[in-house]
Amino acid sequence: MITRRRILASTATLAALPAFGTSGAPDIVLLNGEIHTVDANNSRIEALAISGGKVIATGTSHDIRTLAGSNTRIIDLDGRTVLPGINDSHLHMLGWGMSRPPFAVDVTYPGVQSISDCLERVRAAVAQRQPGEWIIGRGWDQPYFAEGRAPTAADLDKVAPNNPVALTEFSGHAVWTNTRAMEIAGINPTSTAPPGGVIVRDDEGRATGLFFEGAMTLIFQHMPPPTREFRVAALEGAMEHLLSRGITSITEPGLDPPELAIVKSVALKHRKLRITGLVRAGGVEQALNASTETLGRALRGLSLLDLPEPQWMQIPGVKIMGDGIPTGNKTAWLHTPYVGGGNGSLTIAGDNDEERVVELNNIITMVHDAGLQVATHVTGDRAIDTVVAAYARVQMANPRPDPRHYLIHADLVSPGTLKRMANLGVGANFNPEIKYLIADSQMASIGPQRANYEWPYRTAIDTGVNVASASDAPVTEGNWLQGIATCMERKGKQTGNVSGPEQRITLDDAIRTYTQAGAWQDRADSWKGTLEPGKVADICVVDERLSSVEPSVFANAEVKMTLVGGQIVHEA
Repeated sequence: MITRRRILASTATLAALPAFGTSGAPDIVLLNGEIHTVDANNSRIEALAISGGKVIATGTSHDIRTLAGSNTRIIDLDGRTVLPGINDSHLHMLGWGMSRPPFAVDVTYPGVQSISDCLERVRAAVAQRQPGEWIIGRGWDQPYFAEGRAPTAADLDKVAPNNPVALTEFSGHAVWTNTRAMEIAGINPTSTAPPGGVIVRDDEGRATGLFFEGAMTLIFQHMPPPTREFRVAALEGAMEHLLSRGITSITEPGLDPPELAIVKSVALKHRKLRITGLVRAGGVEQALNASTETLGRALRGLSLLDLPEPQWMQIPGVKIMGDGIPTGNKTAWLHTPYVGGGNGSLTIAGDNDEERVVELNNIITMVHDAGLQVATHVTGDRAIDTVVAAYARVQMANPRPDPRHYLIHADLVSPGTLKRMANLGVGANFNPEIKYLIADSQMASIGPQRANYEWPYRTAIDTGVNVASASDAPVTEGNWLQGIATCMERKGKQTGNVSGPEQRITLDDAIRTYTQAGAWQDRADSWKGTLEPGKVADICVVDERLSSVEPSVFANAEVKMTLVGGQIVHEA
């Protein structure tokens, strides 16, 4: 039997951990559940006890109940699933908050299934605005359009002739605008796109209203910036929604210093959601042509890297944009051409591939030498190979203990490169919810073999790569339960067809990618990510016994309770 004396003995090495609350008993005990500890053995237990914000004991319901005192809150789980708090390790919380109503027009599927549906939503927004006011929206996805074609500025002109309109695609890698927006931006037949960007033009050379990758900035730079109050309200709304979904930690990737300062203020004000932030490489461009020392001084000068409460907000490194995405945009850099031709390219500055590779290596070198973590957005296999080679080169030239550099997305990483990553300790951040959205339409872009292989979970995990899963919201709805289902089933949303069954993983493996692996990426796996004694009591309670139901029902499961540091922050 587990006794208080035995618990005290087992936690004696945790000097900073009080064995129990001031009453001499745990603050909370959870009983009669299926608790996934996500320890090294993927142990499942019935009950656990919480005190001082940490897990202090795990075991059977009978044994844990004996620890309870008169002031202990006893929660009967009634067979429900308990997981470590979900760590969404790549989620644009600020962008997500600002892309949701009432801050933006929602043009996501299934509410929007055609260009006509989009126009009706824009028409409604125009009716509530003054002429000249911008209409901002997000979420359209061309493969779901009933018209079977790309949208154009002429479409939007029908409902918004006097208001500039900018509707960002679900992926965040394209924007659909109207003629008024292009007039404000000064787009004409001689306009050129930044490196890696694309202005889509018709056969006569006229811009159609679609802008890909870096070309989106041609439009965005003319939009009025949101106020600080607007951003704080969007952040706080997004935070509450995330907590209601059992998400207790996120990585906010690629913000400029002013944006990071706002995120920091919200994080430390509420102390309910653990946030890891990455500085966008563009935010330190002024230092990239100077010395490594200058880059490090510029980053430290943000007054954000040395945060007083890193358990709530930390900024370990920099996000770099390597290439685009391997969809119909054709902006990911591939070894073998897309269906219909083209290989994409890096989105780094440079007039040709060789110059862009040199510039990418320079940026990675300077961030690594500054002692920071490097997280690089790469999706195409050629871009991935280039970045992994750069990681290997900088670590050989300037060895650092466990730098934990990683790849963001890494859609088409090859088996050979996965082996190299495992040897280097380089992680991968995969996106099963995006797999669910695009699995079917990818056939037309990259062919069936690559579409089925995309996000090779089984191969990566078996090779020994640390694989974290993330939503990349607002690219997706941020439903990690759908992500777990997709890891296990590999089904596409449009048809339900299985895409790459050989890359399926188990429930235990999938849960680990959303918990312990994200904590590893955060350099926080010593204190969060599992439900072992001594770890923080970040907990998600799901109103299903996940091991006993089909993955197809996961997405609609309700999160009944969320705890962060032993405090209940959501209770359905």
